[in-house]
Amino acid sequence: MPASPIAPLAGSLDDPERARDLARMKRLATGLFLVAAAVFLACVLVGEDAGAWVGYVRATAEASMVGALADWFAVTALFRHPLRLPIPHTAIIPRKKDQIGESLGTFVQENFLTRAVVEEKLTTVDVPGRLGGFLAAPGRPERLAGDASAVLTALTSLLRDEDLEPAVASLVDRKLHETPAAPVLARVLELVVEGDRHQEVLSAALRLLARFLHENRLVFRAQLGDASPAWVPDWVDDRVFDKVFAGLQAFLDEVGDDPRHELRRSYDARLRAYVHALRTDPDTAAHIEELKKELLEHPAVRTWSGSLWRNAKNAVLAAAADPDSELRARIAGLITDGARLLQTDPTVRELVQRHTHRIAGALVDRFSGDLAELVSSTVARWDTEETSRRIELQVGRDLQWIRVNGTVVGGLAGLVIYTVAQLLG
Repeated sequence: MPASPIAPLAGSLDDPERARDLARMKRLATGLFLVAAAVFLACVLVGEDAGAWVGYVRATAEASMVGALADWFAVTALFRHPLRLPIPHTAIIPRKKDQIGESLGTFVQENFLTRAVVEEKLTTVDVPGRLGGFLAAPGRPERLAGDASAVLTALTSLLRDEDLEPAVASLVDRKLHETPAAPVLARVLELVVEGDRHQEVLSAALRLLARFLHENRLVFRAQLGDASPAWVPDWVDDRVFDKVFAGLQAFLDEVGDDPRHELRRSYDARLRAYVHALRTDPDTAAHIEELKKELLEHPAVRTWSGSLWRNAKNAVLAAAADPDSELRARIAGLITDGARLLQTDPTVRELVQRHTHRIAGALVDRFSGDLAELVSSTVARWDTEETSRRIELQVGRDLQWIRVNGTVVGGLAGLVIYTVAQLLG
């Protein structure tokens, strides 16, 4: 298996201020060691003949040097080989980087990415309230509506019209062919009859017919003149035409004005019988199906179904691009209503909180191992020396205090030990 490429560490970790603090602490710790060494050398040069105090000072300085050197070795061994010597069990972080990454991933998975920990944390968080507050912020619904429109536009632009138009046309055509026409037509007519809309349609048709006859009176009179024998005088044709025309107009007005007219009752009965036939008579239903198929096979209908996708897409894109469109307003309204429900409706709040627990738990169970693997694999891909240097920048300042404390504590311990030895001797 090929080695994973070395991944660069984030530049933000390379903090110049931390580097200066680390260098300052190293100078302090090294300076204390040098002070202890200078004191020890001075005591050696002075000799014990100068007084008993020399022994106490020399023991203190000697122990301080030992403590400083031991802690310097321990701190340095974490990040590199002391004095570049390949001493065993040194350069721990560079040598154990991958194991540290695995341990860190396992630690995160077992102590943070668990269902119990996540659910316990969520019990202290008002998830629906926070989500509702976020959505209800001034101007937020409008911005989110704009973002949703931008996403919709981007997604639509990725779809190829030449691929989708045939698919949409085929889907519409299949659905229309699979849907029985007779029950649909029966239901439409039932709704019309139940609301007496069919009588309104009849009244409107009668008014249109009366107007059509009146506007074309001369045309009908000419037709009668052409059909009448030549020996019949024109005045006879006029009287016959006027009488028939007036009777027809009166009949239309009578039917239009009388809601209980016999023609209307016959029309109502026939329409209801036809609805019943659509429901029960196979021949009537089959006839409607044949008419439906003829209609669907008409070139104009085929062209219409093929243009559905493009027309719908263009309408949506135009609405999405217009900040004042009904689409934008509806999306913003839905977001506002959702925010209000999340903040005030107990049922919605309980539902969102419960499902948040369930979803978060499921996500943790499903992806905790992947996240732990992400941590360990990311650490494994880091450059060894760079990783060691970055970790030292983060914690090295505190580790330098170990050297300082070792120098001071070592010196005090040496003084105590020497004093006890003198008292016992």
